[in-house]
Amino acid sequence: MIKAVSFDFYNTLVRFWPPLEEIQQAACHKLGLTVSEQSITHGYAVADVLFNRENEDRPLSQRTDKERLEFFGRYEQLILETAGVLVSLDLAQKVWNTAMAVPKDFVLFPDSVPALEYLRESGYKVGIITNLRRNLDELCQRSGLTPYLDFAVGSQEVGIEKPHPEIFKAALNHAKVIPEECLHVGDQIRSDVKGAQGVGMRAVLIDRSGFGANGVDCPTISSLSELGDFMDGIV
Repeated sequence: MIKAVSFDFYNTLVRFWPPLEEIQQAACHKLGLTVSEQSITHGYAVADVLFNRENEDRPLSQRTDKERLEFFGRYEQLILETAGVLVSLDLAQKVWNTAMAVPKDFVLFPDSVPALEYLRESGYKVGIITNLRRNLDELCQRSGLTPYLDFAVGSQEVGIEKPHPEIFKAALNHAKVIPEECLHVGDQIRSDVKGAQGVGMRAVLIDRSGFGANGVDCPTISSLSELGDFMDGIV
């Protein structure tokens, strides 16, 4: 029986505002490149797999400024390549730096609060498991998530990234449940779904963009508004 539900943070409960697609499109235009927002969305879906794998192997927060710029140049190249635009590493780094110079903040997806309210009212414990190395108390307060959470665990606290078992085990300890009693919801196959399943938790993939991996052998939803029906089917 499921007693707790954990969520990934970015791209599951929150997104950036202004939207990254708009920022990327404007940065590309400034540097003489033409690309559509939809193709950039596809590009992010592909490039984020690289991001999570690299972050798992060696957290970006532990790399030098030069190493991070080199990585994000490759990351940007993959975004644009998937969007149909081939650029040099140097130009990709310029696009990335231009995009990152735009002030942005996290905002909740419209379906986040209704889903969290439903879970809390239904008696589930609710929490976050994130690879963000940030002050989670401050982050959750600013984004408006604090009233809906029973626990929040990040890689800054645990010292390791998803999909490593320790971060999921830490969340289970906070929630005071065994793995079989916790469902994890996230947007990445390896770091969220495989990571949670690796410690015995159940998992569901949220594919908001519609560009998720083909042939994925796991439960998938496109919106948190589908989570209630999903929960009813597994309890």
